Amino acid sequence: MSAVSDRLPAFPWDKLEPYKKTAAAHPDGIVDLSVGTPVDPVPEHIQKALIAAADSPGYPTVWGTPELRDALTRWVEHRLGGRGVTHRHVLPVVGSKELVAWLPTQLGLGPGDQVAFPRLAYPTYEVGARLARAEHVAYDDPTGLDPSRLKLLWLNSPSNPTGRVLSKEELTRIVAWGREHGVLVLSDECYIELGWEADPVSVLHPDVNGGSYDGIVAVHSLSKRSNLAGYRAAFLAGDPAVLGPLLQIRKHGGMMTPAPTQAAVVAALGDDEHVRVQRERYAARRTALRDALLAHGFRIEHSEASLYLWATRDESCWDTVAHLADRGILVAPGDFYGPAGDRFVRVALTATDERVRAAVTRLTS
Repeated sequence: MSAVSDRLPAFPWDKLEPYKKTAAAHPDGIVDLSVGTPVDPVPEHIQKALIAAADSPGYPTVWGTPELRDALTRWVEHRLGGRGVTHRHVLPVVGSKELVAWLPTQLGLGPGDQVAFPRLAYPTYEVGARLARAEHVAYDDPTGLDPSRLKLLWLNSPSNPTGRVLSKEELTRIVAWGREHGVLVLSDECYIELGWEADPVSVLHPDVNGGSYDGIVAVHSLSKRSNLAGYRAAFLAGDPAVLGPLLQIRKHGGMMTPAPTQAAVVAALGDDEHVRVQRERYAARRTALRDALLAHGFRIEHSEASLYLWATRDESCWDTVAHLADRGILVAPGDFYGPAGDRFVRVALTATDERVRAAVTRLTS
């Protein structure tokens, strides 16, 4: 087992524990803005769908029920503008983190192959490459990479941690480059419902892909849009030539979304109103935290979408973490997401209204 664990970087969140203890000692308690985990209730109609499917003694299928696949294809067309989406174009997965971590292995990548991801990025992209024994490379512009050994190119728009959104023109250029060089483009679009000052576009939109899904796959999650992080509900959509073999591999691996979760996803994707309500909650928290951080002397960069504010005081990110921990506020240091983030912190919007008000008071008093 040590041979596998030795391939992986140190788990970054362990380094935050001393600062968490400091923040927790605040007389009014901690305001934890370090992790993007939902805190609001699962919408009632989704809970009811889960409960109605609770008597599920048999094994679920990896590909999901026909009702689930119908819900996925409808949503991709309705929400993302996809065209001609069939069951062959979709594949449920057991949460998006599992997929990101194990996709290079499932694609058969290994030594000599390269996996690329943004210079500031979700750490699990690198973990996935390491698990497969593939090389990993960070980029500013992926079209500047040497494609000779590049097998998998991760995009992330809206970005975690920065909230940056890639324009339709940028996406179109990158997809064309990937096809030209035979590089599979995986677009992590888990925050696409949470655009604030930009309207995120999917690689599945025909204006980006020219009406073809060849060489592209998008990753989507219900964790943020529907507060379903605890349900482990996500899916892939895109090139059937990629998803077909993945389905067979995942059948062998028993990677099955539980039947009650499948039923909950059908209910969640069939309703837009709960997404609108949740967006309004996050928008209000975002405005309050952004104004308070600016008043406290921070500068906010990017952050035009997603569930985070990418903030700096032009100092070491750990000095900023300590400064805020002394005020009972815990945030994530930017270097968790790559060395380029060493002067930033990521501030999550995922706290209750009461805790956000507490943070605002501490920052502005």
